[in-house]
Order: sequence, then C-alpha cells, then structure tokens
Amino acid sequence: MISFFICLFILIAGYFLYGKFVEKSFNPDARLTPATVNADGTDYVKMHPAKIFLIQLLNIAGLGPIFGAIMGALWGPQVFLWITFGTIFAGAVHDYLTGMISMRHNGTTLSELAGIYLGNIMKQVMRIFSVALLVLVAVAFSTGPAGLLSMLTPSVLSRNFWLVVVLIYYFVATFVPIDKIIGKLYPIFGVCLIVMALGVGSGILLKGYHIPEISLTNLHPKGTAVWPFMFITVACGAISGFHATQSPLMARCIENEKYGRKIFYGAMVCEGIIALIWAAAGVAFYESTGGLLEAITKFGGQGGVVYEICKTLLGPIGAVIAMIGVIACPISSADTAYRSARLTIADAFHLEQKSIKNRLIITVPLLAVGAFLTQIDVTVIWRYFSWSNQTLAMIALWIAAVYLCVNKSKYLIAAIPATFMSAVSCTYILMAPEGFKLSAAISYPIGIIFAAACFTIFMVYGRKRKVDIVQPIFNK
Repeated sequence: MISFFICLFILIAGYFLYGKFVEKSFNPDARLTPATVNADGTDYVKMHPAKIFLIQLLNIAGLGPIFGAIMGALWGPQVFLWITFGTIFAGAVHDYLTGMISMRHNGTTLSELAGIYLGNIMKQVMRIFSVALLVLVAVAFSTGPAGLLSMLTPSVLSRNFWLVVVLIYYFVATFVPIDKIIGKLYPIFGVCLIVMALGVGSGILLKGYHIPEISLTNLHPKGTAVWPFMFITVACGAISGFHATQSPLMARCIENEKYGRKIFYGAMVCEGIIALIWAAAGVAFYESTGGLLEAITKFGGQGGVVYEICKTLLGPIGAVIAMIGVIACPISSADTAYRSARLTIADAFHLEQKSIKNRLIITVPLLAVGAFLTQIDVTVIWRYFSWSNQTLAMIALWIAAVYLCVNKSKYLIAAIPATFMSAVSCTYILMAPEGFKLSAAISYPIGIIFAAACFTIFMVYGRKRKVDIVQPIFNK
C-alpha cells in the first residue's frame, strides 16, 4: 500500500514540478488565441477553463484509464510505475505540447501539424491514419453501449434499436456547436468519472483490501512479457495517441495560452490518478492476478469487473455510477472521435465549418461509414487499435520534438519519450499475435535499433528543419 501512495504523491508533485518545467519550455504568452480571433459559434467557442478541463478529461479518458488499468493490473503492482512515470514524462508532455502547438497553429488537427513539422508525405499518411483510427474508436464505442442498453431495457428495444439511437446522438453531437451538448453535458460526466474513481479508491482503503507493494516480478497469469505488452495495454492511463486527436478540439476554445498547463497537462495527470486507482483496485479486489483474469473471463471483459467492483464497494449508488460510466463514457469518446474526424477532413479539404452545408457534407458520409461498420465484425481490426494508438502517440511526440527544436527550446522533453515509444511500438508489432509473431531475441534488438534510428534522424532533421509558419495564421 505504501507503493501506491508514493506513486500517487509523485503524480501530484509531477504536475507542479515537471509540468511547470514543460510549460516554461514551451513558453506560453499573452497572444490572442484561435478562440478569440476565429470565434465562429461552432468549433471556435470560448469556454471557462474549468469547464474545458472537465471536457478535456472526459474526451481523453472515457473508459481508457479504467479498462486499460484493469488489464495492466494483470502484470501486478509494477504497472503503478508505468502509469506514474509514463503520465508525467510522456503522456502529460504529449497532451500539453500537442494541444499548445495546435493552438499556435489556429487549432489545426494533428495531421496538418505533421505536414508542417514532419513533411508532406507524413501529412498524407496521418490524414488517413488518424481518420481511420477515429472512426474505429467511434464504431467500437457504438456497439458496446448499444448492447448494454439492450440488456437493461425491455426486449422490444433491441441492440439495433439502441444502435440507431446512439448514431443519431452522434450525428447531433458531431454537427452542432461544441458548447451546446459537449459544453453542457460533458463536464457533468467528467465529474462522474472523478467521483467513481475516488469512491472506488476510498472503498478499497476503508474496507481493508490489501494493495500489494511494487515488485518487478512478472505476475501475469499467462506469462505475457512486460516489455512491450504492458506498455501497449495501459494506453490512456499513461500515454495515448488518441489524445492528440482530441486536444485540438479544446485548443479552439481556450482564450489564454497560460491555461494550457491546467487543462492539457492537468487533465492527463488526473487521468493518471484515475488509472492508478483502478490498477490498485484490480490487484487488490480479486487478491491475485489469476483471480482478476478469471473475473475478466467470467464477465466477458472489463465492463463486468467495473460493475462488480463498484457495486461491492459502493452499493446501489456505485452500481448506478458504474452503469453511467460504462455507457456514457464510451459514447462521449465516440462522438468526440467523430467530431475530430470531421475537423481533420475539413482541414484537409480547407472547408470552413461555420457553414451548416459544409458540416453536413462531411458529417453525413462520415456517420454513414460508421453505421455500416457497426454491422460487420470489427474484432480483428480492433486488435490493432492498441498498437495504432501508441504509434500515433509516437508520431505526435516527434512532431512536438521538431517544433521545440525549430523554436530553439528544450526538445529532449519530447524527443526522449518519442524515442521510448518508438521502441515500444516497433517491438510490439514484431512480437504481437496480430503482428509478425517474432521471438523476443529478434524483436528486442530491432526495436532498439529502430528507436535509435528515429532519434538519429531527428537530431539531423530537426536541427535543419525550416518551418515558415511558426506563428499562428488566423482567418480574418
């Protein structure tokens, strides 16, 4: 239990100490932001920083720090270390820099930033890669809540009925101005996410569950290697490329750059704390990693585990909170995924989104594709999500590293975690069942060589990169 509290303390201290260092490295100032200069009543809408923080937290979190942390707990309490140090030195840095760089470039999306800092080829790759990833997230987070709602309602209300309802909601939430639904409902759900985590954490402590101390022994029941599998499995609780697609949404709503650390870095640290609590619950509630695996198998996934933990620790109120979490959180992640996809496509084709016609041109076919994909088996495709998610994080960190290098700032704060994630992503796809299924003896050296090559290319390329547009360009 001491290890848990030490990690919790480090996470909180990391926000105030390393977060401040990262902020100084970026050097936010009093310049006008896109929310002020480009206000359009649709996507560029000023909102209170506290509200933006809660929306950002819900956008980047959803069920990620819960489901990922529970699966990460299968390796035992050593997962605390990845959640803690991954959040401070990788995830929060990733979220802060992508959000702030987007703000410096008119709130533009990640693929366009890739074009500016990594070149035109990478821009085209990222346009396809990010939209595909976003639609994949949205589809996966449509079928799950629809199936759960069908089980909780009369049989006449089938899964397909709820799927249609969910898709209609996605259309509305993706299409209407950001402050109308997202701005009003998501702060409430963000509070629910925090309350659920605090309730579970308090229940574990007050009801006498034993949180084991950190040990570097691999406790995974199936003997799955820690490297690189744990670092891919625990995504949103430590670092997630999906966040880089969400931060530009809020970059268009912040009226002062100096709010950035509280919103971007702070939301990621908050997510890390939520993940740490759920990882602790995972290793304590079922008393062993084997017991946790049995529960995951019994319930057909982490959703049932979340429900059982909440109901046991918090009673009927916990059950209600859990149901809100496993239904509302994925729905909120999906609709902001569709919204990010709309903005990515709009940026690619230079379609301003104040016009209702232009929003419809993108939103209708986007939702149609999503609706079609919900009718086919996406299980095999989804197996690649974790890898693609962390690969996206790797690319976003390299974008941030080049930006800092171009601006003659402390680029190693992004380049070091980018190098680390390059090794993680490369090694995983070489070893994973859905990858090349190579042995560790082959995959580990190649992963290290790939990461070293990325860092070397950056040191040569980043120092020579000429960027004409370093300051924001605003529409008049």
